[in-house]
Amino acid sequence: MDFIATSLIKSCHGVFSELISRLANLSFNEAQFPSRFKAAQITPLLKKTELDKSAPENYRPISNLNNISKILEHLFLNRIRSHVTSCSNFNPFQSAYRSKHSTETALVYTVNNICRSANEGNCTLLISLDLSAAFDTVDHNLLMARLDNSFGIRGNFLSWIDSYITNRSQFVRIGRFSSKNTYCSCGVPQGSVLGPILFNIYTSPIASIAESYNTRQQQYADDTQLYIALSAQSLSQSLLSLENCLSHLRAWFCHNGLALNPGKTDAVLFGTRNKLGSLSTPHKCRCCRYLATAVKKS
Repeated sequence: MDFIATSLIKSCHGVFSELISRLANLSFNEAQFPSRFKAAQITPLLKKTELDKSAPENYRPISNLNNISKILEHLFLNRIRSHVTSCSNFNPFQSAYRSKHSTETALVYTVNNICRSANEGNCTLLISLDLSAAFDTVDHNLLMARLDNSFGIRGNFLSWIDSYITNRSQFVRIGRFSSKNTYCSCGVPQGSVLGPILFNIYTSPIASIAESYNTRQQQYADDTQLYIALSAQSLSQSLLSLENCLSHLRAWFCHNGLALNPGKTDAVLFGTRNKLGSLSTPHKCRCCRYLATAVKKS
């Protein structure tokens, strides 16, 4: 996809820096992303080595984009990142694609809350949700509305993003074979610079939905964990709250063109041996039934 080799740009940075900066200024001032950079070459990568190589769903569609395109994306990201992450509507428990956040910080936060709940004499019911082809099903109209209404991105900034995500195309290349070029009516490209933060913006309402049901949540990209403390005294109320939260989220996912992956949806009951044993038999049975029902519904 690179008509100018990255090594050449680096070795002649004195010349190319002026050319690229002029291109960037023209692009931002006119709120237009260069149409020549909107094509992506998809390279299918097997998600795990042990998976069946003949099944298309076992591959991750990574977009190979033009190097100058990524430079423009980086420059634009530097202009909006601080505004987006400081906005009250940004999910503070989204750990992916953020500075000083990682899978480690996400796990530490979740485990710490489970341990604190155990120290307070409670068990924790956790439901882990996974989305199917999440980046590929982002609705452009809904994304633009969220950028405007929830994050206050307007004017040339909003128009530039609109130009960036619309009229994109892609083709699949495996070895020396390539598919036909196909236009993308939805989604943000995986492998891009702006795709991740646009996806975080798109899924930001998950935080407020969980909070409205007194349910804790933690996200890492398209993986979402919902969990709630359980005690023998408040078991019924807690389970109902979590069930209503899950139902609301399922409806929200459907409305926003996102689909839950039932094969990767799990529910786990955490607690110390004594606390798990102290739950009465009817309560234990109800938790088990709820775990099965939650996974089936998802």
